Amino acid sequence: MFRTLKRTPFGVQVLVGLVLGVALGALARSMGGTDEDPNWLTTTLATIGSTFVTLLRTLVPPLVVLAVVTSIANLRQVTNAARLAWRTLLWFAITALVSVGIGIGIGVLTDPGERTSVAASAAAEPSRTGSWLDFLQGVVPDNVLGLQASASADGGVSLSFNVLQLLVLSIAAGVAVLKVGEKAEPVLAVARSGLAVVQTVLWWVIRLAPLGTVGLLGGAVATYGWDALSPLAVFVADVYAGLALVLLVLYPVLLRAHGLSVRRFAASVWPATQLAFVSRSSIGTLPVTQRVTEEMGVPREYASFAVPLGATTKMDGCAAIYPALAAIFVAGFFGVDLSITDYLLIAFVSVVGSAATAGLTGATVMLTLTLSTLGLPLAGVGLLLAIDPVLDMGRTAVNVTGQALVPVLVAKREGILDLARFRSGAEERELVGA
Repeated sequence: MFRTLKRTPFGVQVLVGLVLGVALGALARSMGGTDEDPNWLTTTLATIGSTFVTLLRTLVPPLVVLAVVTSIANLRQVTNAARLAWRTLLWFAITALVSVGIGIGIGVLTDPGERTSVAASAAAEPSRTGSWLDFLQGVVPDNVLGLQASASADGGVSLSFNVLQLLVLSIAAGVAVLKVGEKAEPVLAVARSGLAVVQTVLWWVIRLAPLGTVGLLGGAVATYGWDALSPLAVFVADVYAGLALVLLVLYPVLLRAHGLSVRRFAASVWPATQLAFVSRSSIGTLPVTQRVTEEMGVPREYASFAVPLGATTKMDGCAAIYPALAAIFVAGFFGVDLSITDYLLIAFVSVVGSAATAGLTGATVMLTLTLSTLGLPLAGVGLLLAIDPVLDMGRTAVNVTGQALVPVLVAKREGILDLARFRSGAEERELVGA
């Protein structure tokens, strides 16, 4: 059995996991249960999925720190490091601007706020909102580890890490290593050795992706189902139509404009895209995103900078399409007419606002920033909360695909993309950890 599994292509294993997850999720939902007292199958699926994501997230801090420090040290061999950083941010903005334009266009054509049966009683302001001051709060590290603490409902305290702060700290440490010079070589040697160990452990975890897919997708189907979608069917269709246009039209057009194969890119980025879809976590998927980006021929010293930065600020799904459509929905629901200036503000917030909320997580934060900038009722957020998990799957998949796309495009434009490796596609031996 294990020999047969080992010979099965990794992509096929993941597809089997997707199908099995939907089937088991539907079975679990048919078995009944409540949020407070779920049945055993729902609990099992949710536990498998959350454990897999936890394993991935655990590896993110050491991966970011070690990869960025070693990458900056390697930048001694790269003469256009500042140009790479600038071009990366520029293409983040370009793709975000086109994406928000797609979202606004779909929203204007369909007017989802007028075509909904959701009750006004569902309107409620969220417990957490985003503001333009969040950028400074997100960039300036609170402590040397980038840790954040939050109180839970049961009185406990949970710890999490801020990837943007980790990135800032790692860049500072890498620059310090360069500044110190020869005396810092032992530190650099330890960082390189540690990175090799972390990457090995990472791919042991990645081999569990098919099983994690079963748990994540099965748990989502069992928990959320499709009952909440019907009152907001037009809005849901709009969001997924916008995501599809970005994923299947915008990105392929950009790849072809740069002389790159769409099929090769799709095949290489698939492990990251599918994991993002089922896990709903750009940060949890970050190790996979960085690996597939490197496999497509992007130099490691550049990918180690661009991908973590993208995971915190590059969100074509959550920060462009979704807030644009949601703002139009809320405006239509409450009978507020949007002007040309309002649409321009939506575009501005989508391009710049993702950086302003980089220290926080969740599309809700970005949405509240957009609504407050336009002067729309924040209570409109409550209208969309019931279907947010279903939408978040598609949003995150587009986010992560874009986070891999931009480094590939920039590397190609700067002449540092390994075209032979890109054209050969991701090697199966690397995907299966052989």
